[in-house]
Amino acid sequence: MTDARYLVHGVFWDGPQASKPADDAGAPVLRLQSPDGDFRQLSLAAGVRLGFEVVHSGRFCLGHVRVQPGSSRSHILCSRAAPAERGKQCERCFVLDEARLMHDFHRGGRVTPGLREYLMQEHWLYVATFAGGATKVGTASGPRKWNRLAEQGAAAAQYVARADDGRVVRILEDLVTAGAGLTQQVRSAAKAEGLLRPLPAAQLAAVNAGAADKVRELLARTAVEGFDTVAEQWVRPAHADGLYGSDSRHAYPHPLERGRHGFAVAALSGQNALAQLDGTDAGFVVNLSRLAARNIVLGDYASEVPAVQESLF
Repeated sequence: MTDARYLVHGVFWDGPQASKPADDAGAPVLRLQSPDGDFRQLSLAAGVRLGFEVVHSGRFCLGHVRVQPGSSRSHILCSRAAPAERGKQCERCFVLDEARLMHDFHRGGRVTPGLREYLMQEHWLYVATFAGGATKVGTASGPRKWNRLAEQGAAAAQYVARADDGRVVRILEDLVTAGAGLTQQVRSAAKAEGLLRPLPAAQLAAVNAGAADKVRELLARTAVEGFDTVAEQWVRPAHADGLYGSDSRHAYPHPLERGRHGFAVAALSGQNALAQLDGTDAGFVVNLSRLAARNIVLGDYASEVPAVQESLF
């Protein structure tokens, strides 16, 4: 065990080769910030054991993003290690965060020179369907075309358009929401709940294909310029496969906001892990996004096994 406290930044799919939609893609990681400001990456590959204690019930600021010319990003840590007031940021870091400005760029919003350069690169419009059938429209920059959907935890997804830049793709995104009724956000709790009883693969594929075709039909009628309609399948990471089988699984019974936890990671879809607890063969869906912006201490802990009744049907 260690007494070092780490601030959890979340689950990321940016490991080596992670942009490749293949079995050799870099394993997802839990990114941790030490008190000195250094970062540590904990692998969340299948079979890895994760043990930790949440040492404070509140959330703390994760800092803000600055985008330099050349589209490189710098993560600026919160200078005060302040409590989070707006989601995962303090008020000061929220105001300084350049990443939030991109959402109003297509409406004429102000952006910095570095962010403008980032937004003027190729972007993709996608339609993603999650384990329970909820479907959304979203965008991804060219370099993070695959990673974005991996971190979202999509069960099935298709790219429906390649846009010249981030302004055009966000115009298309709003157009699809208005014209096809697709939301731009699916709550993390809904994603976790869907993984308790995922729809069959064929049904998920059919739901996604139907929504993607509807979007392409809508795009074919628009007067917006600067994009091409495409029909390209996203490839789900093999790390997620264990969460989409027919085996019974349960909601993780302990609140991640406090206490000690320990389990083996059997699979991972987006921010949700399939956990194996000591002393039982039952699988549990753990929504690791609930750990973001919390302080933890790593250790050899074990989650208590709840009394669960396996389904007879």
